[in-house]
Amino acid sequence: MADGFRLETARLVLRDWSEEDWPEFFRVTNTSAVMRWLGGVLDEDGEAKQRARVEACQAANRFCFWAVERRDDGAILGFCGLKRSNQPGGPMGLMEVGWRFREDCWGQGFAKEAATAALDAAFELFGADEVVAFTVRRNISSWGLMKRLGMRRREDLDFASADFDAEDPTMIVYSTGKDEWGAP
Repeated sequence: MADGFRLETARLVLRDWSEEDWPEFFRVTNTSAVMRWLGGVLDEDGEAKQRARVEACQAANRFCFWAVERRDDGAILGFCGLKRSNQPGGPMGLMEVGWRFREDCWGQGFAKEAATAALDAAFELFGADEVVAFTVRRNISSWGLMKRLGMRRREDLDFASADFDAEDPTMIVYSTGKDEWGAP
């Protein structure tokens, strides 16, 4: 991993995955609370497919949803990073920022800190002109973070997908552009 991707923030490290990360990542994030708006708890096959998607994204792009560890103790807190949007029915091929954190980390600013670093990388390292993020309409915490990041609502990109919330399949989209990111 010495030559792999690594971003450090005040409290976090976003980095390439190691073999040892995956069991702990799924242990702390594949819970009913964390997976509520992400299609539900994954079985073993679902975990394997998710890992394969992340690793394929990394191999194809040099970026992915990176492992996030806490700097002071090395604990795996979740993931955060970038990918090309590929959700059926949604905007395809755009740079997408996403995150998932274990429940005991919620409300402590870790997701915002990690997403800010990922967005900085999108524009500074990976040449993105625009980055999108999306979630189900009822996931108020997620779209609240998108707003706190300064992303703007993009109703023109909303789409339907029952993969994450069968009761309300509306996926809402936010975005930020290279010129507006980090502007005062």
